[in-house]
Amino acid sequence: MRIAIIGAGIAGVTTAYECAAEGHQVTVFERCGSVGAEGSFANGGLTAPGLSLAWNPAAWPGLGGAAKLTWDWQRWPAGRDKRRGELQQRLLKLALFSSARQAELRRSLQLDYERADGTLVLLRSEQDLNAAQASLDLLVQDGLSAHVLTAEQCLRVEPGLNPAMRLHAGIHLSQGENGNCRQFAHLLRSAAQRMGVEFRFHTTVRHLVPGTPARLVHEYTPPPDSLSEPSRQSEARNLTESNEDTRPAPVGSKEDAFDAIIICTGADAAELLQTLKLKPALTRLHGFSITAPLRQLEAHPELGPKAAVLDQQRQISISRIGQRIRVAGGVAPGTASERAKKSTLAALHQTLDDWFPGAMQSTSVQRWQGAQALAADGLPLLGASGREGVWLNLAQGSATTLGWPLACGTARVLAEQVTGRSPSSELPDITGLDIGRCT
Repeated sequence: MRIAIIGAGIAGVTTAYECAAEGHQVTVFERCGSVGAEGSFANGGLTAPGLSLAWNPAAWPGLGGAAKLTWDWQRWPAGRDKRRGELQQRLLKLALFSSARQAELRRSLQLDYERADGTLVLLRSEQDLNAAQASLDLLVQDGLSAHVLTAEQCLRVEPGLNPAMRLHAGIHLSQGENGNCRQFAHLLRSAAQRMGVEFRFHTTVRHLVPGTPARLVHEYTPPPDSLSEPSRQSEARNLTESNEDTRPAPVGSKEDAFDAIIICTGADAAELLQTLKLKPALTRLHGFSITAPLRQLEAHPELGPKAAVLDQQRQISISRIGQRIRVAGGVAPGTASERAKKSTLAALHQTLDDWFPGAMQSTSVQRWQGAQALAADGLPLLGASGREGVWLNLAQGSATTLGWPLACGTARVLAEQVTGRSPSSELPDITGLDIGRCT
């Protein structure tokens, strides 16, 4: 089959790899100049299976006014869906499968990226523990290693934690992992290219036409500083020298036909779905992070986390990325105002100072903002779109995770679904996670 993937974030790259591994001819369309350039660029990097659940379904702090009323109105029926518990369980099984698939890819392809094992969920109060109990019960029910720790035991797992901070308890997810999502995406891209996957960068898909075959209209969209002809010729030379399949396309719209098109566009999915006359209840979920070198002090060798921690109350993660430290979290769905951005960045710095004071070299801080699509019920949109030849791999994760925990699993499931074969018993069931529940 000829398969088109729209989007080269972590969802798009993993889907491209899995489709190529099935023997299909795959082309990836990406509006930026590389893989993992937007929502996958500097996310928290947590892939612990349990974090795909709603650990803290409380109101998002950055949403206010009319935007909050509108989103609450959309979320209200989603929260009352009688199938929600069943779908949450399917989501957990998908996350467990995805974690195993990611580990298998790491071993079989010898992917050497910055990573560490284990995730510690920090619970500031007894109320936090009570709020997490339902998700904790679901994890244990499905055989996931999830241990409730006392404050003293948390300090043994993460010796760099501030002992002066009030800590009621913690949940240790030993099967969790944190790592460099963008680095993983680049490594998997190289593996996909060796199997013949073609990446078309600086290429924006404008319109989709379902059918057999399905068609898409795309055009070359270079960044503003590459619009001049000399700049464009220089860019073409550079891309040709590095990767033959990333050469710029001719100016103007072009139409291509494929046996299947899989949409992995993240935050801008709604605009593309409108060309198919699909209007699911989607909004943008904004995630932020700050990254800086980890401070090295001989007198305090335990500065910073050994792996990753998640402040459950604030939904902010602190993780070790090689010799750097990354703090990540999000603001509410909708439009991120400047005030909300400043407030979120301040919360990231404050949370780091709470748990690991002095761990970051504050003179070299990289600030990042990314976004992805979010469905009203917080669950992903996966599988057939209801339009012939078009499939969806959208709306995964939270502001902390931004899609990575489910990426390898959903890619494997979709790679089999698009072929029309009967689903393998080894793959998780994603029934009910399709667009039908959101339209």
